[in-house]
Amino acid sequence: MRAIWKGAIAFGLVNVPVKVYAATEDHDIPLHQVHAADGGRIRYQRRCEICGEVVDYADIDKAFDDGEQTVVLNDEDFAALPVEKSREIDVVEFVPTEQIDPIMFERTYFLEPDSSSTKAYALLRRTLEQTERTAIVQFALRQKSRLGALRVRGDVLILQSLLWDDEVRTATFPSLDKPVRISPKELEMSAALVESFESDFDPSKFTDEYQAQLRELIDAKLKEGDAFDSEATFGKRGEGEGGEVIDLMEALRRSVERSRSGGAGGAKSGSKSGPKNSAKNGGKGSAKGSAKGSAPKKEKKVARSS
Repeated sequence: MRAIWKGAIAFGLVNVPVKVYAATEDHDIPLHQVHAADGGRIRYQRRCEICGEVVDYADIDKAFDDGEQTVVLNDEDFAALPVEKSREIDVVEFVPTEQIDPIMFERTYFLEPDSSSTKAYALLRRTLEQTERTAIVQFALRQKSRLGALRVRGDVLILQSLLWDDEVRTATFPSLDKPVRISPKELEMSAALVESFESDFDPSKFTDEYQAQLRELIDAKLKEGDAFDSEATFGKRGEGEGGEVIDLMEALRRSVERSRSGGAGGAKSGSKSGPKNSAKNGGKGSAKGSAKGSAPKKEKKVARSS
């Protein structure tokens, strides 16, 4: 695991240096969008609605719109906020664990001692165990001030970020205000049904059936040859390409070369017709006219934004 943040737990005069790690990870099979006609990857561009230029991440700021005026905030504005400068997990109070409503839990992090001496870490862990308390803390992470719960899981201190009180919605359902009569017999039968399902919770017994079936489907398609070579079809892709602007002229050039070299059987019909259809749909005139008239403008726009 790689630490995502470093700081220190601070309560009273005690300071416990720690490294913070994400405690959970997503195992869903990653999928992306493609063009149904030829399998081409769908890309999205960050285009300015005023000048029409494609904008790099380095040139993007954030803004707040109140409906009448827009306030732009840049990196320097965020860096100047006091909360961003804090590297401490400040203990505010210790509360009985059962008083924290689980609906408030957001994300969970592991805390590892970031010191050659783990005594302060072990002392805090032992104290929380013996008192059966959870520490309510405040800290700053990823440009946000956060509320958290610090507690023990096994031998590790864990930090669980909490939703703010005003972020938890109130369930107001008029239908629940209507009186309902439940007989003792109905309650007894319901309790008996619960007891028949009674068990100790073991999360390892449960698996994500959808992801398992999706993996089987993908493996079956690969085994049957129902796939194409990504590099041979689209060319070699560099790392981090997803965030870059697509060079339209290069894509068109490769498409034309593939179409010409394919001859009678070298290229698939879907790939061969794709560029023609794109040119026809994207331009005002014919595919031929669009290739002559629009291509140079696209090249100049991409050149300015790179």
